[in-house]
Amino acid sequence: MKTRTFRIGGIHPEENKLTHESATQTAPLPKQAIFPLSQHIGAPAKPVVQKGDKVKVGTLIAEAGGFVSAPIFSSVSGTVFKIDTAIDATGYRKPCIIINVEGDEWEESIDRSDKLETLDAHPELTPEEIVDCVKAAGIVGMGGAGFPTFIKLTPPPTAKAECVIINAVECEPYITADYRLMMEHADEILVGLQLLMKAAKVTTGYIGIETNKPKAIDLLSEKVSQLTSQTSNHIEVVPLQQRYPQGGEKQLVDAVIRRQVPAPPAIPVNVGAIVQNVGTAFAVYQAVMKRKPLFERYTTVTGKQLENPGNFLVRMGTPMQTLIDLCGGMPEGDNKLLAGGPMMGKALTSTEVPICKGTNSVTILSGADARRKEPDPCIRCGKCVDACPMGLEPYLLAKLSQFKNWERAEGEDITSCIECGSCMFTCPAHRPLLDNIRQGKQTVMGIIRARSSKK
Repeated sequence: MKTRTFRIGGIHPEENKLTHESATQTAPLPKQAIFPLSQHIGAPAKPVVQKGDKVKVGTLIAEAGGFVSAPIFSSVSGTVFKIDTAIDATGYRKPCIIINVEGDEWEESIDRSDKLETLDAHPELTPEEIVDCVKAAGIVGMGGAGFPTFIKLTPPPTAKAECVIINAVECEPYITADYRLMMEHADEILVGLQLLMKAAKVTTGYIGIETNKPKAIDLLSEKVSQLTSQTSNHIEVVPLQQRYPQGGEKQLVDAVIRRQVPAPPAIPVNVGAIVQNVGTAFAVYQAVMKRKPLFERYTTVTGKQLENPGNFLVRMGTPMQTLIDLCGGMPEGDNKLLAGGPMMGKALTSTEVPICKGTNSVTILSGADARRKEPDPCIRCGKCVDACPMGLEPYLLAKLSQFKNWERAEGEDITSCIECGSCMFTCPAHRPLLDNIRQGKQTVMGIIRARSSKK
């Protein structure tokens, strides 16, 4: 099997795909659902309901708060308990809508049948209608970034899309939600890809999958071969070598079409590619073909000490504790709870944090895995430089951030850091490189925004 990969940096963490062959279970409804208003990059959504209002599954509860924003829909039926604040995955209290669950009544407009709707059966769909539907359904990047999908599908006039790349890599250790989605809904994903291609007005599509998922590669390759015999579009499944962080947008573009995306503010479409997560493709299918807004997602709940780790179809707003209980409860001893995987996931202070649009995994690290080792002085080995997939010098960026040398940090392209954690993973001195770089990056980006606003 001929494989491809990106050309700069990369590491090979232990896979720990404990739930690889665990069929997806439907998680039970929570007693109370919590909907943070910031589940996406951009402005928070604005509530359109108030205390005491009755809602159904699929009811709009918050509208987009600006151009870069996304609406939020209820995943449950019941009564709005209050509009308040709650701790989200950032660790801070943020505005949210809390709904008491009463039954499971859906909006009648949603098509709940299992019938596969194909693009051929709906030639009336225009690119503009697809984009409008995606926007109205509140779809954002499901891989964790949370960028509103409709914006990616309408690039600026200075950039022209040539292809859509589906990110089915799932290179982060432990997480298997995307793999199970591919194995269980391959047909819907392919229709979602076709919809994305039509919306972007391109005729070429790729699906990038790492070779540790041979069943998914075989399944999608077979279905693509059947599909391409019926259409003039070119769709290709691209097997990729196992290498982290291959799921990064820029790394995936390099691996699949051999083009390197320049430093920010450049984005993949500047080199002709629109990248969408496999979960996003599935959500697009459901939104356009089934009139179903985004209110549930596939999520992995995993950890070496969990009694029954698994994959779940979860209604958004469900507290993580509900899923942890389904897996046998929190293990005894030291544990670290992450929203996401061990490389890029965020450590949480509460198990009551709700599942949101970008929550692809709830990971519990136990024992020694839950504790950081004491850092030693940097030994100038250069391993972090070799590992960085962006070609940066992490040891230098971390030091510049520590000493608040923001001008030089900007000059050294600190904003290009994708926060993948490869530098910390390889550091033999256990330096908190990413912690320092992340703080420095946020500060520098704030300086750049302030400077731009004065022009």
